[in-house]
Amino acid sequence: MSLMSALDHKHTVAPPGYSRWLIPPAALSVHLCIGQAYATSVYKNSFIAHFDTSQTAIGVIFSIAIVMLGLSAAVGGTWVEANGPRKAMFVSACCWATGFLVSAVGIASEQLWLVYLGYGVLGGIGLGIGYISPVSTLIKWFPDRPGLATGLAIMGFGGGAMVASPLSRQLLSFYDSGYDSANASSVASGGALVALFVTLGIGYFVVMMFGVVNVRVPPPGWSPAGFDLAAVASRPLVTTGQVAASNAIRTRSFWLLWIVLFCNVTAGIGILEQASPMIQDFFREDGVSSVAVAAAAGFVGLLSLFNMAGRFAWSSTSDIIGRKPMYVVYLGVGMVLYALLASVGHAATGLFVLLAGLILSFYGGGFATIPAYLRDLFGTYQVGAIHGRLLTAWSAAGIAGPLIINGFLDAQGKPGTLTSSAYRPALFTMVGVLAIGFVANLLIRPVPERFHEPDAAAPIPPPDAAKEAAEEGAAR
Repeated sequence: MSLMSALDHKHTVAPPGYSRWLIPPAALSVHLCIGQAYATSVYKNSFIAHFDTSQTAIGVIFSIAIVMLGLSAAVGGTWVEANGPRKAMFVSACCWATGFLVSAVGIASEQLWLVYLGYGVLGGIGLGIGYISPVSTLIKWFPDRPGLATGLAIMGFGGGAMVASPLSRQLLSFYDSGYDSANASSVASGGALVALFVTLGIGYFVVMMFGVVNVRVPPPGWSPAGFDLAAVASRPLVTTGQVAASNAIRTRSFWLLWIVLFCNVTAGIGILEQASPMIQDFFREDGVSSVAVAAAAGFVGLLSLFNMAGRFAWSSTSDIIGRKPMYVVYLGVGMVLYALLASVGHAATGLFVLLAGLILSFYGGGFATIPAYLRDLFGTYQVGAIHGRLLTAWSAAGIAGPLIINGFLDAQGKPGTLTSSAYRPALFTMVGVLAIGFVANLLIRPVPERFHEPDAAAPIPPPDAAKEAAEEGAAR
């Protein structure tokens, strides 16, 4: 069997008796790697110094990656459904690793546009394809507990920075003897940044191959023992119908959910992108921060832990209380937390960390709950493709969030001179953004039956699976 044929959908169908609990580790291996995107703030100041440019110019790297995540997920969602998770995860690994290597060339040659192309464009494509393929697969394996299942995988994306943040800091210290991770004024050399990106690119590719080899899809028509579709369908907003991706984007509920995701992500992503410098700035007096660079990098890792825990805990909670009430919590309580962070977050380091951590737990929980919300509204038929289209909201938020934060900060002063007051306009702006999402969530209603596929009695297999079944029948 050739490598490419081994990646085909028909070779990933699980045999009878296969345990569905073997799928989350495969999904987790991919999401832990691509979750490195949340650790970019650790070396953000080093990038600013190396390329001699502004915070906004470096923040654009992250924004491009998130834009490409959403676009590649939207465009490639149907392809992922048709070709299966194994091929999709392999393509993701290739794009993600290549993005690091191209970026290393850009750093070495001091060509920022190559970093935009590498980490931003190629890496962003790897992010998008790698993000949706495990999630779509898990929803099909766990129709009885979609919130828990997607939380298991997506918590890996949130937890990626928890691994990447200290790992990147230690690697920079290893590759650059002059780099002092405890010194706020220390930045890594270009050579150390090149070596870091090459190491991460190769290492992540190897880890992602674990997921490629081990992922499986359930046979057409499979359901877990004791699963009662009628009991699940009796819950609010849960449908027994199946909606194609082409019809889903014509519904009011899809676009209201798009607004909900956009608002929730915009509010959280700005903090994530700026996390390491932000905690130093909040506790700066007379130009000196009481928070060391090492502690700031640790804060990024701690936020990643909150992000990861929120993805599992809150999405699992949504299986009990429902998706809509869960988003009432994310958006409503989130407004209060942002207002407190802006007004009293500078009072104590512990208070700042607690508020930021809760905000990031809601941010992560929102991501993990969205696939289950989509499954409730549109069924499982093309949920991966629908999820991909919805992630364009993440793309838009990837631009809006960092631009709001960095735009306000660039107007206030240069890095290393900012204080907590510089962040207040941006944080109060986020309160307004969350309010819009709060209203949009309240307006979501069940999808009208006119958008359902004609045969809604059972989940419809992917196009290639249907074709294979027909060919097997003809052969008999």
